[in-house]
Amino acid sequence: MMNDIKEILIDKDQLAERVRELGEEISADYAGKEILMIGVLRGAVIFMADLARAISVPVALDFMAVSSYGASTSSSGVVRILKDLDEELDGRHVLIVEDIIDSGLTLNYLVENLKSRRPASVKLCTLLNKPSRRKAPVHVDYNGFTIPDYFVVGYGLDFAEKYRNLPFIGVLKPEAYGG
Repeated sequence: MMNDIKEILIDKDQLAERVRELGEEISADYAGKEILMIGVLRGAVIFMADLARAISVPVALDFMAVSSYGASTSSSGVVRILKDLDEELDGRHVLIVEDIIDSGLTLNYLVENLKSRRPASVKLCTLLNKPSRRKAPVHVDYNGFTIPDYFVVGYGLDFAEKYRNLPFIGVLKPEAYGG
């Protein structure tokens, strides 16, 4: 796998420090409240687990699986819900946890879908943000890192289900994904 990595963009120490900072910020903003964290499967799982441990207010966890990529490197723009929530949202403070926001098409759809379920609030936390690729408006409340338009993997992010277990965010060599 390491032979497919062009460079390490964000190392494991930088990830750990930023997750700790995000946890402190979220804890302060939600003081006295309980958060329902909704992880977007599968990429957000590792980030969400670390983030949940960095938050000091009560946290409940749920997951959604949505797809707009398939085995491609860019969003198709068609969002499908593959797994819906188990928890009710009515009156709850929802924090969507995403691995990366690229075009914004998936998150724009997801935020609107969840808002229609009458939560007390909906906020968005992303590990990585690529605003240069935005096609749909998305308000990011908590941003881990803003990155250039690189195809990145690791720390939960994949290409064709590979590289998720890397402990850092790395730039994938174009020849590894046919780019």
